[in-house]
Amino acid sequence: MKRKRAGRRKTTRRSKPIAAAPVTAAELRVLRDELERRMSAPKTIPVGKQRTAASRKGGAPLRWNPEADDVQRSVAQLVLTIVEFLRQLMERQAIRRMEQKTLTKKEVEAVGVALMQLEQTVREIGAKFGLTAEDLNLDLGPIGKLM
Repeated sequence: MKRKRAGRRKTTRRSKPIAAAPVTAAELRVLRDELERRMSAPKTIPVGKQRTAASRKGGAPLRWNPEADDVQRSVAQLVLTIVEFLRQLMERQAIRRMEQKTLTKKEVEAVGVALMQLEQTVREIGAKFGLTAEDLNLDLGPIGKLM
């Protein structure tokens, strides 16, 4: 019978320290709201004629079943999702630039109006196809939601 040596520890590789980045209170509020939304949101919302993993054995990934009536809506959903994702990125960049005071008041106003108009356009087009804001937030599987 072998005995383990007392006092011997398994060596672990230490990771390199991560540099801290400054975070504003507004960014923290957005992160908190996003976490709360993700914790309360349902895990999967089937769109169109998708088969859910729960309806099949083995838990294979979700698949899209194209039907003539569903194709146009699905394409609109994908395009609007990309546009909304880019709009949110531009909005975050504009907020950073405002906080750093690299935009004039006139530029801030112009960017704000343009982003609001784009958001309204995305909503209007989505409504024509029966899409809500939640429909544009794609489920990326193990990564989580897109936005």
